[in-house]
Amino acid sequence: MSSKICTARVQSIKPLEGFVVLVEFTDGKKREINLEPYLRGKVFESIRQNLSDFRAMRIDERMGTMVWENGADIDPDVLYHNLKPAWAEDLLDIHVAQKEEADAPTISLSELEKEFGI
Repeated sequence: MSSKICTARVQSIKPLEGFVVLVEFTDGKKREINLEPYLRGKVFESIRQNLSDFRAMRIDERMGTMVWENGADIDPDVLYHNLKPAWAEDLLDIHVAQKEEADAPTISLSELEKEFGI
């Protein structure tokens, strides 16, 4: 049995209220998606701050995804399968590492020197 991921692409987009868009995929599936959580990072800054910039999205026919004038885009597989974008995983990893570091026991330099007889 083969496990095959559907790679539907964006066929049409229609901005609704705020950052919510109606997305129709090439397989006919339609979803209302709030894109606000996806609009992170410097590339999305102007899009996040200016609703008219956000609404100026278009479809890149070659890639089958929505894009903006500044080149920002969102992977259609992320939208179709309701996945976390790669940067979200990176942020989660960073957050976990920072929390682990903050929770780690600390030792002062003088305590280290005593411990190792320096």
